[in-house]
Order: sequence, then structure tokens, then C-alpha cells
Amino acid sequence: MFMYSKRPRGQGLLEYALILVLVAIVVIAALMAMGPWIGNVFNQINTSIAGV
Repeated sequence: MFMYSKRPRGQGLLEYALILVLVAIVVIAALMAMGPWIGNVFNQINTSIAGV
């Protein structure tokens, strides 16, 4: 006689995949929001290095 668990095996994997997708979306949104600021920082660094 086989004992079936109440929770299917694939459910845990699916939950981890959904969490990973949500984290990726948050990271991409944060990078897109901070993109211009990060670009300005790199431009300032480049300008200061070129002036040396």
C-alpha cells in the first residue's frame, strides 16, 4: 500500500521558483529605477580619472 502525502512533491519546487522570479523582478525594477543615478556616478568617476 502506497502512502501519498497531502502535499505533492513538485509544489515545493514550484514555490521556490515563484520566489526566485519575484526576487528577480524586484531586483530588475530597483536597477531600472537607480539606473540614471548609477550612470551619473560612473560618469563622475570617469571625468575625475580623465582629469588626473
